[in-house]
Amino acid sequence: MTPVTVVSALSLAAWLWLLFARGFFWRTDVGLPAREDPGVWPSVCVVVPARDEAAVLPASLPSLLAQDYPGRAEVFLIDDGSTDGTGELACELARRHEGLPLTVASPGEPPAGWTGKLWAVRHGITLARAREPEYLLLTDADIAHAPDSLRALVAAAGTGGFDVVSQMARLRVASGWERLVVPAFVYFFAQLYPFRWIGREGRTAAAAGGCVLLRTGAAERARIPDAIRHAVIDDVALARAVKGSGGRVWLGLAERVDSVRPYPRLRDLWRMVSRSAYAQLRHNPLVLAGTVAGLALVYLVPPLAVVVGAARGETAAALLGGAAWLVMAGTYAPMVRHYRQPMWLAPLLPFTAFLYLLMTVDSAVQHYRGRGAAWKGRTYARPDVVPDEG
Repeated sequence: MTPVTVVSALSLAAWLWLLFARGFFWRTDVGLPAREDPGVWPSVCVVVPARDEAAVLPASLPSLLAQDYPGRAEVFLIDDGSTDGTGELACELARRHEGLPLTVASPGEPPAGWTGKLWAVRHGITLARAREPEYLLLTDADIAHAPDSLRALVAAAGTGGFDVVSQMARLRVASGWERLVVPAFVYFFAQLYPFRWIGREGRTAAAAGGCVLLRTGAAERARIPDAIRHAVIDDVALARAVKGSGGRVWLGLAERVDSVRPYPRLRDLWRMVSRSAYAQLRHNPLVLAGTVAGLALVYLVPPLAVVVGAARGETAAALLGGAAWLVMAGTYAPMVRHYRQPMWLAPLLPFTAFLYLLMTVDSAVQHYRGRGAAWKGRTYARPDVVPDEG
């Protein structure tokens, strides 16, 4: 066999393994588990860290205030040093829409060793604990919830005995770049953290930071958020801490929890991915090299094998590459359908994967330039220079 045929066969083998042995990550039918309404609805405090979110609050905050929840619930919006009037706008929206009680507070600048978002979350949890809630809902300022979202989350947690119930919000897909990149973002996330594995015993743990219902007792056992204070990918770190302390975690796709944040340009999406991609690889250059090689083998080889095989008359290589490309597109199609996008986007996944490869490499380049992870106008220090405050 020629080298092209061998590499094509390896790529197809990788795709067959992903298809059958990776928790059926490609399926999109992991919705909230079966649930029953509790006899007495537990109290919930909603914590919303917000920094310069005035543009999205009018589309998100009213949905939280309008939650149809039978028990006691209260919203704490923590204005993390905004310069665009986020806190004032939140108060105005609360006066205009009424609904659940809203408290707006500011945590001040985060101390060394804390990411700003988690410092804001800590401040919100501290305020919430005075109410002695049984659950905390941690949700981002760009997330719009259906009126029964909180009710469904609490019922699912109580019925299934989960300490974390998290939903991957449906991200916005309006611009051309969003259509190309966003469904793949969720697809790759599910490939890394198969949703079906998260709810089982074992080490696989993840959450989606836009919508995390957390049992207060589990947060105390896992020392959330102090134990993960330096985490850039805070949602995954939270789930790992809770599962590592003996808690049960569930994650699935949301149908009626939506992100209203726009990413109209490629550079907006690029920034979203590259800010944390190298952190996902634990800032390890060997893992980076393996990831780049793996992405090339799995996503780039199939279309290249079809083209090169056809050009050179290597029929076996072209057929193997075409089969791998077909399996790839077939596993991506359910996510494309979940986002209500045209099916012709599925075969374009190799191009999108190439963009993600470049974003990941750029994330590493930014890291080694000493810029750390950047978000909301803050640049966080590299992990090797973040002091441990014990």
